[in-house]
Amino acid sequence: MRHRLFFFAICILTGPAVFAQQTVVKGVVRQENGQPAPFVNIAVPALKKGAIAAANGTYVLTVPAGTHSFRFSGVGLKPAEQIVAASGDTTIADMVLASSGDLQEVIVSASRKQETLDEVPSSVTIVGPRELAVQKGISNNVADILANTVPGLGFSSNQTGNTGQTLRGRNLLVMIDGIPQSTPLRNGGRDLRTIDPSAIERVEVIKGATAIYGNGADGGLINYITKKGDHSKPLSGQTTVGANTQLKSAQHTGGFAVGQLLSGAWKKWDFVASGQYEQTGVYKDARGGIITPDYGLGETQLWNGFAKIGHQFDERNRLELMYNFFGSQQRSDYVQKIGRYGFADSATIGVLGKRPGAPEGTPYNHNASLHYSSKGIIGGTDLDVNLYMQRFNTVYSWVTSFENGGQSQITSKKQGLRINFSSPLRLGAQYDADLVYGLDFMNDVTSQSLTDGRGWVPEMDMKNYAPYAQIKTTFFKHLVLKAGARFENINIGVPDYVTIKSQNRVTGQFTEGGVAVKGGTLRYNALVYNAGLRYNQWRFFKPFVSYSQSFSILELGRQLRTAKENTLGLLQTKAIIAHNYEAGFNSTLGPVDIEASYYISTSALGSTFQEVNGRFEVARSPEKVYGFEIVADARLLHNLSAGASYSYVEGKRDVNDNGKYGDADDAWMGGDRISAPKATAYVRYAPVSNWSLRLQMLYAGDRHRFEPKNGIYAYGTGPINAFATFSLFSNLDLDAHSSISVGVDNLFNKDYFTVLSQMDGRNENWIKGTGARLRMQYTYKF
Repeated sequence: MRHRLFFFAICILTGPAVFAQQTVVKGVVRQENGQPAPFVNIAVPALKKGAIAAANGTYVLTVPAGTHSFRFSGVGLKPAEQIVAASGDTTIADMVLASSGDLQEVIVSASRKQETLDEVPSSVTIVGPRELAVQKGISNNVADILANTVPGLGFSSNQTGNTGQTLRGRNLLVMIDGIPQSTPLRNGGRDLRTIDPSAIERVEVIKGATAIYGNGADGGLINYITKKGDHSKPLSGQTTVGANTQLKSAQHTGGFAVGQLLSGAWKKWDFVASGQYEQTGVYKDARGGIITPDYGLGETQLWNGFAKIGHQFDERNRLELMYNFFGSQQRSDYVQKIGRYGFADSATIGVLGKRPGAPEGTPYNHNASLHYSSKGIIGGTDLDVNLYMQRFNTVYSWVTSFENGGQSQITSKKQGLRINFSSPLRLGAQYDADLVYGLDFMNDVTSQSLTDGRGWVPEMDMKNYAPYAQIKTTFFKHLVLKAGARFENINIGVPDYVTIKSQNRVTGQFTEGGVAVKGGTLRYNALVYNAGLRYNQWRFFKPFVSYSQSFSILELGRQLRTAKENTLGLLQTKAIIAHNYEAGFNSTLGPVDIEASYYISTSALGSTFQEVNGRFEVARSPEKVYGFEIVADARLLHNLSAGASYSYVEGKRDVNDNGKYGDADDAWMGGDRISAPKATAYVRYAPVSNWSLRLQMLYAGDRHRFEPKNGIYAYGTGPINAFATFSLFSNLDLDAHSSISVGVDNLFNKDYFTVLSQMDGRNENWIKGTGARLRMQYTYKF
């Protein structure tokens, strides 16, 4: 019935004739190689009108009859103008834009100041609007999108959490417009899925240890950059209607999604606002088995509301207010039936039953920021001030491991202020430099309790002050040097508390906990550094080397909730300083782009989970993580392109702390930190200008590093057996305003167990991946 309603809606929306216009100018913007130029800006300055090209380079613009000067501009392309004589009902004006010859993608996450990739001496991945549109047409789960597009990032868990989805073997910091989403004081693994893709313009991923945004970025950071208003029209918008379902055993698997985006500008004001609602049906594996609802993505409701309004006082001063709400909760008619780990025909599944407790998921994630920027306030110095807040709550499944059972939740409240200056400097007679400096303040209050009021992790109240400075200069025209430092001053207040009674996994008795712990204040101070070089003269070889540090206090909450000592000062709560060494290059060889890097990351004190007598503890031993990544993209024909990537990461713990990692006592790091080797590949083909197809692959390699004890694998030590899944995406533009897309995840209905379930080693998490799943969407733009 839902599918019939969906197709009926399409018929209604596509039925009306195109509004009659006196003069319509339309065309296709292409690059020199014949490929479409997506999202190019088309402006008619004399009329103060404009448009943005679609993903396939097409555009349409209504103008009065006559001769007009059209200006075309886009990222990585040289701006160009064309005189268009608009007459009759329709005028065709195609355009070819030349490449600017440089990597001109602009990023802000690496140094809080707009700069191009050529100026950054480290590994950066940008998931732009075009790639986002393709990936969310296959899966609306952000964790899936990033797993398919970011080399070095672990595999998606196919669940609401992102356990095991580390970046280069270490924890990462997730942000929305620079607002921290991660909860490193008690890492609940829900930070990736904190916003709907419909509100995201692009994703910036900075890899390797970084302290530029503070606590939690040992492996790097992921910054979701939200959408901006369209300044070319007083009002424009986009309406989407979609449906999703399994392709095998489709009963009860159907879902739907609706979304609306509005954008525009009036005088000195601009705005963008969007709303998204999605409901999913039951998720099933390739054989039609119902995937367990515990932490599952099936039978969930998702809401996202986003708004941004800006006021341009003059050419130098701008004020912008942003708000985003995200919520996702599961309401399932199924309960978990536990399988047997390692047995292919005994997966953990869902069976009909009444779920205890409250609906699990994220009831709310509120983010708001007030951003003020001013250019040239004193002697060319720019000022950037960002005041922000976040309110986050996530609820986990009901479990029997607490006395009388229970359901835990993590609550986090953050507010902060960032004051950022950028000043030009003169170094001697020949060299100019740019100095970025400022002060961060953040207050993070995080706790974990049971929904019935029992406390599990006490309220940790962190206050973080951090002045920082970073300088960038260029020697010999093409050698970019960047170096900086940040001083961390952190105080964490912990009240007196009593650890909760819980079950011993070995004996089954509720003998754990009940320890009264006297609270206090934990104080941390550290100075961390970064330095890097990039040489960018030649397009065919742009090498870089870098060294960077990060400072983080990870999983303090886990140590507090399992405390065996009665005084806070006796617990192992030392912070982690990670050291990241990296070398890599970017190359453009004709139609082929190549990126490659090798890295080593060390820390004198790590934070790795291990299972001891059925109880999770944090191992605090030295760690070494290393690996490499390589990415290649090729433009084979004007309508055919392909690409691939390969990521490898490995890590060991120096258990006996003797400075060596090859001793018999030393241990490989578990699968919750170290991902299996990952490969991706895609082919994109556009048979005609308004129709495109993309076939992509995600491959997980083998990782066998551990042996079972008495036939049982400890947490994180299960062997990973290789598998590959394929996905298909197709988009057809019906006219200048409307399009239909079809995406199929796991196209060939591969029957497999997820990387997370394989490495976990426990019966309750022996879970299969989702079978072939269809996602369709109709889009109307105006």
